[in-house]
Amino acid sequence: MTSILTNNAAMAALQTLRSLDDSMEETQARVSSGLRVGTASDNAAYWSIATTMRSDNGALSAVQDALGLGAAKVDTAYAAMESAVDVVTEIKNKLVAARETGVDRSKIQEEIQQLQDQLKSITDSASFSGENWLKAAVSATNGADVATGESIVKQVVGSFLRDSAGNVKVQSIDVPLDSGNVLFDTSGNNMGILDKDALQFDVAKVNGSYYTAVDSTVVTSAFAENADGIWTDGTDFYIKADENKWVEVTGAADKTITAAEQTTIANVFADGTSVYELDIADLDTAKTNLGDATLTDEDVIDLLISHVDHQLEAITSATAALGSISMRIGMQEDFISRLTDSIDSGIGRLVDADMNEESTRLSALQTQQQLGIQALSIANTASENILSLFRQ
Repeated sequence: MTSILTNNAAMAALQTLRSLDDSMEETQARVSSGLRVGTASDNAAYWSIATTMRSDNGALSAVQDALGLGAAKVDTAYAAMESAVDVVTEIKNKLVAARETGVDRSKIQEEIQQLQDQLKSITDSASFSGENWLKAAVSATNGADVATGESIVKQVVGSFLRDSAGNVKVQSIDVPLDSGNVLFDTSGNNMGILDKDALQFDVAKVNGSYYTAVDSTVVTSAFAENADGIWTDGTDFYIKADENKWVEVTGAADKTITAAEQTTIANVFADGTSVYELDIADLDTAKTNLGDATLTDEDVIDLLISHVDHQLEAITSATAALGSISMRIGMQEDFISRLTDSIDSGIGRLVDADMNEESTRLSALQTQQQLGIQALSIANTASENILSLFRQ
């Protein structure tokens, strides 16, 4: 039936044209934004995942910045440690030169003093962003003595992770500071590598603690070891500690150190023998501090050379540890960079538009739109044909 009131063909053509316009609007939005899923209404699941991962990527970017800051701190400490190794090596060389008979030790001490001042300057300068890892109160952490095993822990943000339950956590790279890697102890207890009076004299170590010791001549042939590992002559009781050193204990079956032997570490080390304080121009004072006035000047210098060499080994070990930490931070930076790229790529697979496909679809829709307009025009002109029926 033909009607001038209702044009079904035009309505169908118009409906098709509206559908094409909606599709074109959607395709044009994808082309202009580059996103296949730009809003939650496009695909709620993919949009939610992409939004969360973009947020996590932002956190990883902050982690990468923090790693850069941590690397700068470690590199600063490492550079200072390397310089300290060179200076302490030179101090040892000066001590070896002072061992020669007839040299002017006061002149050599002047050179050593300059080197000692240089060590302090190097340590004071090893600061980045207000932190100096070579100077710390390593013997007074939370009221406890770090020498007993505690340490200050510096942290470098290392990673950001989200588990399957959606819980997030920031992990860090720990850098412990203790008497084994700090050069100067700012607590005043002199437990740093360079300010430690670590030249031991007449001591023995029992169960991790130092005690005043006697040598093997005190424990004469009259002493014999009993079943409890205690050497006794029936009156006095000793336990063998380090090589030829012995420490007195309370009884034939009790290995508890006697009250008289409960000497603190501070009393075990010779005062004024730290790398920063040693003075070969005043060897008599050194002999007094070592508790043996019979030592010759050469004996004292030999002890100082051995002590400086031991501390040099400690600095070298600390430098190697910092180098390892620096390497780890560098590797973590590279990993975070690759991880960020991988997450970006994963997000793209979920929400990015295929521009080749969208361009092809847009061209097809434009062609369909033109045909739809043409069809609507034809449908609208159909009513005009009715007029010819009323013409004469």
